[in-house]
Amino acid sequence: MTELAPVAEDMSAFIIAGAVTSQREDSEYETVSRTPAQGIQDGVDAEQLGFRRVWLSERIDIKWADVILSGIAAKTSRLEVCSGTVDPTTRHPWTLAAMAATMQCCYGERFVLGLGRGENGYFKGTGITMATYRQMDDYVDIMRQLWAGKHVDYDGPVGTFEDMSFAEAYHGNPPPVWFGGFCHPRGARFVAEKCDGVILIPMMNPKAVSDAKQRIVDACKKVGRDPSEIRVGALVVTAPDLSDYETRAIAHGRMVTYLVYPGYGEAVCEANGWDLAILDKIRNHKLFADLTQIADREFQRHQMLDVAAVIPDEYMADCSAFGTVDECVTNLRRFIDAGADEIVTYGSTPGQNAALVAAWRDRDK
Repeated sequence: MTELAPVAEDMSAFIIAGAVTSQREDSEYETVSRTPAQGIQDGVDAEQLGFRRVWLSERIDIKWADVILSGIAAKTSRLEVCSGTVDPTTRHPWTLAAMAATMQCCYGERFVLGLGRGENGYFKGTGITMATYRQMDDYVDIMRQLWAGKHVDYDGPVGTFEDMSFAEAYHGNPPPVWFGGFCHPRGARFVAEKCDGVILIPMMNPKAVSDAKQRIVDACKKVGRDPSEIRVGALVVTAPDLSDYETRAIAHGRMVTYLVYPGYGEAVCEANGWDLAILDKIRNHKLFADLTQIADREFQRHQMLDVAAVIPDEYMADCSAFGTVDECVTNLRRFIDAGADEIVTYGSTPGQNAALVAAWRDRDK
């Protein structure tokens, strides 16, 4: 059995970022495509290398979060496994609460339930719409009542339930609930009132992280909660000693998928203090002339590098960690100094960050 590295308590890994494929492409670059099976192995690698936990975003195709996370949990012993994030409108609260409780029962108290509001564009054609904050508030309350063994009577924006309960109550600690988002004022209020942690959206620069943290602190003050009870994770693209091609694919290419999307692109630019004019250059690029859905459902990141060339390198350098391992450590410190409690590596695989997680864990020795 491979000996496990010591845990870096303030570094986690986001696995299979973005789109997933059922068959791996023949490429020399690790991140060109990732399969669900590779995602499970990424989780095993993450534990062996000393990451505290792994996060997995859900896509309703072949990237069903609880299946992949369960596979990871079954092959690991201490690694925390986290959904990042599930929109409540895609699950009945009874079934999601049951899934989370089952994960805890099967694998010990290692599951973190990450919730988010999704995007209406992603749900196009499904009849599903993005959750409102009122729904989010009530949804968390309902799940926590079920985890506590209570019977739920409810009539509101989440649905109508009469005497809803579990046949078998879960007797351990309830799964922590985290929120994934920008933490604008309403999101910060939701966090202060309902959550145990926050995973900020990818590629927020340190100033944006600092602003989000301040909104959380302010919201906590309003409800009389100690803000130190809420853990803040910053999702940062890391590319330690990676080639320029792969770095640009996982950073600039990924950023294209955010900026091309109406509303979301504006929010990213405003959070990071970027020139909004960049959005027209990206959205009007000839590659997207016939785009009918979100960009990364039609293109892999490496296919969008021509579009990505319009993004200033200084923008990406400010919200990411590139270069040597030591340079990455220096860059990542900026996010901790800005108020994050932990770094979540993004875009690259745990294996590609092996030297980085070791250096990060030992940075102050």
